[in-house]
Amino acid sequence: MEALHLFKIPSMSFPPSSNPHVLLPTRPTTRTTSLSVFDDWNGLKFIRGKKMLKDLTTWGIGGPCNYFLQVSDQTQLVSAIRYCHEHSIRYIIIGKGSNCLFDDLGFDGCVILNRIEFLERKEAGMYKVGSGFRFNRLGIHCSNQGFSGLEFAGAIPATVGGATYMNAGANAQETGDVIDSVDVVTVQGKLQRLEKNDLNFGYRSSTFQDMKDLAAIVAVTFQLQESGSARTKQQECLERRRTTQPLGERTAGSVFRNPLNVGIAAAELIEKAGLKGFKIGGAVVSNVHANFFVNVGNSTSGDMLDLIALVKDKVDQKFGVQLTEEVLYFHPHCTGLD
Repeated sequence: MEALHLFKIPSMSFPPSSNPHVLLPTRPTTRTTSLSVFDDWNGLKFIRGKKMLKDLTTWGIGGPCNYFLQVSDQTQLVSAIRYCHEHSIRYIIIGKGSNCLFDDLGFDGCVILNRIEFLERKEAGMYKVGSGFRFNRLGIHCSNQGFSGLEFAGAIPATVGGATYMNAGANAQETGDVIDSVDVVTVQGKLQRLEKNDLNFGYRSSTFQDMKDLAAIVAVTFQLQESGSARTKQQECLERRRTTQPLGERTAGSVFRNPLNVGIAAAELIEKAGLKGFKIGGAVVSNVHANFFVNVGNSTSGDMLDLIALVKDKVDQKFGVQLTEEVLYFHPHCTGLD
């Protein structure tokens, strides 16, 4: 799961695609600017109207965005956020592009691709990591060095920022358990550090999801414990993923959160509802893991939205359990700048 770390995410729902444009509050059309197809603004190279979002996501779904920009350091990210804020351009910051669904109509704003990828070892077991660093790479690196706490990360296709925002977890471990501090930037372009005592993590939830002035996570500092079995545990997590998930296929990770206080996982509920292999257009419920939906052949966003809505309805009818999406859907006019 990823993966996305960004400004404030509004509350999202997944109705059938027959009514796809009532999901989120909208704001007036993005202000017209003088940006050209390849415009250099204050050292930032914006691409206008050419970038397809399907090329930036693991689901392979999504139309064009008005503006696209890739950033590789904190200065570039802050400059991009300030520019978008000052010019009332809605924006989204993505990392690896899992855990999210873009609309076929694209996104009426700027998509910023985060490539802040530094890794700094502060002291034994303490690592400061750029938010665009690959989470699975971090998990493998730390485990190989003999430090425990992120063994599960080696099997998570995400960035550090996305994993922190969503509090990614598996195998009785969660990202928030080993976070020491997080550096963020606000929508006004101000940098801020949140210490461990400032942070609150829950199941697939974090302080960042409720921060009204959050623009992006910039860097995360982890505190891990020395362990002689870390590498073995990490390899076991990776092998478990290989045998239980549809690797090599176009998925976005787990579609639904596991329902709390039910005692049964979302995947098992979907499977018991007889939905493994169920297909709508190019979207299908995986036969390997029922909580993974696969783009098997040019799935549209409408196909995936309809499949999500159908699975929710069937599980609710059969078991009286209302599943909650873990993946995030981005309406073409969604905004976090309110």
